[in-house]
Amino acid sequence: MKAFLITPEQRSIETIDIARRDDIAKIIGFDTIESDAIGTGSDRLYFDEECFLRGSGGRFQVDNLIPISGKAVVVGVAGDGATLCDAAVDVESLRGRIKYV
Repeated sequence: MKAFLITPEQRSIETIDIARRDDIAKIIGFDTIESDAIGTGSDRLYFDEECFLRGSGGRFQVDNLIPISGKAVVVGVAGDGATLCDAAVDVESLRGRIKYV
């Protein structure tokens, strides 16, 4: 399914393909994953829950959410929120909602 990888150190957003939730942990590099809803649709931002404790590089903020440190993945969720699906947001719209700090 279509997802977006945000890498704040490089200030980049890359379209990626993931198959399951475990892929997010591998991409981010940590198993302690947390997520926040972004926007009014079904998209969620997945990130390392302990990002500030680890001192992960680069920080960014989506909309008015608290800043995140390190890599993060945006992907859609369906049904009960446990089933992943294609991200609804397009890359240019997402780019416009990110502030690097």
